[in-house]
Amino acid sequence: MTTDGADAHKAVEEAARAARGTVADLAGVPGERLDQALRAIADGLVRGSAPVLAANEADMTAAREAGLGRGLLDRLRMDEGRLAAIADQLRALAGVPYESAERAVRELPDGLVLTERRRPVGVIGANFEARPNVVVDIASQFVKSRNAGVLRTGSAAIRSAITLADEVIAPALASAGLDPAMIQLVRVPGQSSARALVSQPGLIPLVILRGSGDSTRSLAAEAARHGVRTMAHADGGAVLYVDAAADLDLAGRLIEASLDRLGVCNRLNLLLLHPSLWDTFVPRVIALLDRLGIAASLPPHAHPLGHEWALDSGREATVTLAPADGPRAAAVLANEETSGLAAAIVTVDQAAAEEFLGAYAGTGAFWNSTTRLLDGFKLFSVPETGINIDAVPGPRGPVTFRDLYLRQFVVTPA
Repeated sequence: MTTDGADAHKAVEEAARAARGTVADLAGVPGERLDQALRAIADGLVRGSAPVLAANEADMTAAREAGLGRGLLDRLRMDEGRLAAIADQLRALAGVPYESAERAVRELPDGLVLTERRRPVGVIGANFEARPNVVVDIASQFVKSRNAGVLRTGSAAIRSAITLADEVIAPALASAGLDPAMIQLVRVPGQSSARALVSQPGLIPLVILRGSGDSTRSLAAEAARHGVRTMAHADGGAVLYVDAAADLDLAGRLIEASLDRLGVCNRLNLLLLHPSLWDTFVPRVIALLDRLGIAASLPPHAHPLGHEWALDSGREATVTLAPADGPRAAAVLANEETSGLAAAIVTVDQAAAEEFLGAYAGTGAFWNSTTRLLDGFKLFSVPETGINIDAVPGPRGPVTFRDLYLRQFVVTPA
């Protein structure tokens, strides 16, 4: 291990041990105190916005000098409006009822009863791209679910993340009578700290991974070698199919609504059109994209059909256009050529919509609505830790505090 790697491993281990020291007390904390902490974080974001915005501006200046693209800069940027929106989400989360900690499953022979209990994981790690808002999103989910956490973000957001952790989150936890050590932030920059986060199964058995496909897949493989479980959000890129029976005005509005932010995973990435619309609607689409400052990638494509533009620094402002011979063909293209994050159909034909929705196997499917709705807060009024698109049993889609628990089966006398 290099010196940098040794420093990172030590920093992560110390953070994990500090977080682990708070776990025993968390299980018995009343929900009212957890919600009090969430409201205090929300208040801190609004009242204490000045140091957060100053740190973020320093991050933004360094990122511009480093040549980061539009999408990455958009993810990194904080302002008063975004802080206020995060605060609103936290207050909403504080008002969400807690699910029962246990439920009776069935009676067993010999006068016994089987009960299922929900138990916190303990310490959960989280590695995510340079998005300061995710620091608060994930920390809030850990607090609500009674888990401690070790967070690690991209170097581009480190000033913002440290300020959020030290000036907002820690004081809020303390004000609610919680140990601020329950939420730890790794402060050693570089990929060595990310690798260290996924290599300590005895301290951090589960790590949430968010980021670009290649780096996240590499970390997931590293975690598997060490016996650490992961919930990974590696790929995105949403699809919109405009059917022959589409309301084209609605299609135009959905295209624009799906491109309000270029650096997010659920933005419009691949636009599929029925061939009957190609000659008449494509010029309208190109004009719309041009007005939004977005380029259209037209056939023949020099890239895979599902190429995710949000991760293509310098070319984020691009949408791929391609024909699809009907609803089923569009769904098959979305299944085979994209990550399977989200796909939508625009049509007034119910049979066409049902054919598309029945054939598409991805995480989120939409009819006459934008894929930007595939988001924890927009769907459930709860912030998310990420969007899991794995095709395996377990939490799929936006992962929230309700998913961050372990099932325990308890057999007792009736």
